[in-house]
Amino acid sequence: MFVRIIPALFFLIFSLINTSHAESGNVPEPPKLEATQYLLIDFLSGTELAAKDPDKRIEPASITKLMTAYILYQELEKGNISVDDRVIVSQKAWKMEGSRMFLEAGKKVPLGRMISGLIIQSGNDSAIALAEHIAGSEENFVRKMNDEAARLGMTNTNFVNVTGWPNPRHYMSARDIAILTRTVISEYPEHYEMYKEKEYSYNGIKQYNRNKLLWHDKTVDGVKTGHTESAGYCLLASAQRGSMRLISIVLGADSDKTRTNYSQQLLEYGFRFFETHKLYDANSVLTEARVWKGTQSKVPTGILEDFYVTIPKGHYSQLKGLMEIHKSIDAPVKRGDVIGTAIIRDLDRIVLQKPLVAMDSVDAGGTWTNISDTVKKVFVE
Repeated sequence: MFVRIIPALFFLIFSLINTSHAESGNVPEPPKLEATQYLLIDFLSGTELAAKDPDKRIEPASITKLMTAYILYQELEKGNISVDDRVIVSQKAWKMEGSRMFLEAGKKVPLGRMISGLIIQSGNDSAIALAEHIAGSEENFVRKMNDEAARLGMTNTNFVNVTGWPNPRHYMSARDIAILTRTVISEYPEHYEMYKEKEYSYNGIKQYNRNKLLWHDKTVDGVKTGHTESAGYCLLASAQRGSMRLISIVLGADSDKTRTNYSQQLLEYGFRFFETHKLYDANSVLTEARVWKGTQSKVPTGILEDFYVTIPKGHYSQLKGLMEIHKSIDAPVKRGDVIGTAIIRDLDRIVLQKPLVAMDSVDAGGTWTNISDTVKKVFVE
């Protein structure tokens, strides 16, 4: 239960003030695209700016390889593998159809080169070879992929292979793809740099990154294309202009040109009509909350992560915020326990809500404190 108590000392109503006086105005409707599914979000705030069926389960084709790469980055970070490893190319990897790095069966290839083939050339052969090197088999690697999807909250995702090869039990949603993309960019920025590379040569064959936006828009620096007959043409793109990064996902377009145009339309819409602001740093204390039956009567309350908001351009001066704290908080309280909500409004519209958490722990008090606070609560509540 939430309660808003304006006079209470441990509640705070705050205003976000900007010296400019922006004019109000409605944001135009987002583009209507003839794709099966699409989504546009802000990277920092996670705010959804345009969408069509973002939770629908759909074949992701080679966008699958973003999860393949994510597991790879984790293994590199743990020290379980190295870019200098020599990866043996199995018959299964060599025979794999679709986009390829053109590996040769039986050869040992530096793992670092295979990463480039996976990301830039979208090599199905390199994806399978890397999975076998890391987990012993593609099936074992897929279990890691599904475990990570569950951990990240990707509730409309199930992987059957590491390549995105068509299978009715292999699916993702646009929203799940966005979750994974934000994770990869934030956790592994050094590896994300490779997604903007336009070409790569191996075995005497030069191939080009299939993300045509890398040539059309210099602010685009990734991420991944996908195409099969059943999935249509898919494009996961990200661009950064100034401090603002957007992620667009287009699934099921009818051509390479169409997916590129649709993605550009979404990105232009987001950058043209919205802006993102950082309101608070991680671990900021915003107010205090009353705690009953504890060794302390108050606990500092705030947020553990950076707090961003994405709003229509010119609306920053209109933002107002308030904090709602749970009624009747009893000790013990642990750091990180959710004890309220921070709400940001743009006039009468809620634009963002974030959980408020205890920034310290409060242990349970003794018998006398318990009795005394029990009596006090009767007159307060």
